[in-house]
Amino acid sequence: MRIGIDVGGTNTDAVLVDGRKVLAETKTETTLDVTTGIVRAVCGLLEAYPFHPSDVRAVMIGTTHFVNAIIEGRGLAPTAAVRLGLPATRALPPFVDWPQRLRDLIGGHAYLCHGGHEYDGRVISPLNEDELRGVATDIAGKGVRSVAISSVFSLVNGDAERQAAEILTAEVPGLMVSFSHEIGRIGLLERENATIINAALRELAEQIANGLVASLTTQGITAPLYLSQNDGTLMDLEYARCYPVATFASGPTNSMRGGAFLSGLGECAVVDVGGTTTDIGVLHNGFPRESPSEVSISGVRTNFRMPDVLSVALGGGSVIGDTGAIGPASVGHLLSRKALVFGGDTLTATDVAVAAGLADVGDPSLVRHLDRSFTSTVLKQVADRIAGIIDRVRTSPAPLPVVLVGGGSILLRDEIDGVASVVRPEHHRVANAIGAAIAQVGGEVDRVFTMDAQRREETLDSARQEAVDKAVAAGARADTVRVVEVEEIPLAYLPGNASRIRARAVGDLVFEDVARRARA
Repeated sequence: MRIGIDVGGTNTDAVLVDGRKVLAETKTETTLDVTTGIVRAVCGLLEAYPFHPSDVRAVMIGTTHFVNAIIEGRGLAPTAAVRLGLPATRALPPFVDWPQRLRDLIGGHAYLCHGGHEYDGRVISPLNEDELRGVATDIAGKGVRSVAISSVFSLVNGDAERQAAEILTAEVPGLMVSFSHEIGRIGLLERENATIINAALRELAEQIANGLVASLTTQGITAPLYLSQNDGTLMDLEYARCYPVATFASGPTNSMRGGAFLSGLGECAVVDVGGTTTDIGVLHNGFPRESPSEVSISGVRTNFRMPDVLSVALGGGSVIGDTGAIGPASVGHLLSRKALVFGGDTLTATDVAVAAGLADVGDPSLVRHLDRSFTSTVLKQVADRIAGIIDRVRTSPAPLPVVLVGGGSILLRDEIDGVASVVRPEHHRVANAIGAAIAQVGGEVDRVFTMDAQRREETLDSARQEAVDKAVAAGARADTVRVVEVEEIPLAYLPGNASRIRARAVGDLVFEDVARRARA
């Protein structure tokens, strides 16, 4: 058995899964400290389907902890950005495009040093050890505890970043280091920004990882804990301590993966209507289509793996104005206290759905006074806005089936303008938690290769195999690993037939190893 948990802005959902069978599900309010909500969710599962904690072989969690920390500017560690590239890159130093508020929160300590590589691996300039020791002395004096190291074309050769880290940690014991070649993609500033964000979250990641373990241990569950990543795959807790940015979009991703699992569709759009927002994305081969461009996180441009999801401030908790205007304000996790049907004093989208007969929650008598034409107008606005977003995420005029998931999907009928078919599968209310529970392990390659026309297929095969090997190393069962994506992008502005190759492979978690580690 596995437990899948997804922590949303309004609710914390949990499911108990055995193979492809959902044994129990529960939905509780998300608490301010989040971990309390997780404890309540696990207790809810125990009430719905009594099980022995030792029967749980793994726990998978999708959490909003880290992205909320960046958005709210809390729990961030003093961080230094060390860039290797001199004499190049001097014109645009680290933090150049950061909002001043966020930069001030983490200190904004930036250092330019010699090093880095050209696209073909040639050294721009050798590392200067004395220069780096000077940086180490300065950051130690400023109380910096985490550092982000970026190097020009480190995706081609990451040696400069690793060597710089050895020098810095020798001078500042206990310094936490994040490498840009392990986090971002091609594009120095965006990759560097993602690495700085990751570095600023490292201390918080330690605290949260310990808190998550403690919240499960109190329930007697000692099975290994995994966190959902942005691409729909899993990472173990030790990896999460080092790479917290990999969880930023785990919520929408879990919903999309859960929608694919429940509906049996691998090519579709998934509409996840929650309490606060609606997330819409497209699945290809059962996995979310990734964003082809940079992603802005709290005003900072980044380029690490993120799903291509469009979000709108629309959900079951959206506040409805006197004229029928929807949101963007929401009662969020206070829905069960503030909505009219629960005895509250705020008109929400959920109240409108109940008044229109689309849902049976709370006390329908409390919304009988709502005019039918008013409720019809509000629900039409909801349907029109979502239909418009679905049209935006489509990449072809071909009919695209839509899967509705999330507790807020009660706002929609089973017909949407311009959509070929609408599927609302069983357990759709907790699809996000199911997506976490059934998540697989992945491996990815994304770097620049020099392509010889005579050996193109050999190079592509090598990239595929490297992705497969990474998936196996991450804990996937070798006989279940498959390559789900290969992308080749010729870089015409570089000499030498350079091409960027991305390959991604996924496979099922090795539960035998999980059980052994749990006993160790």
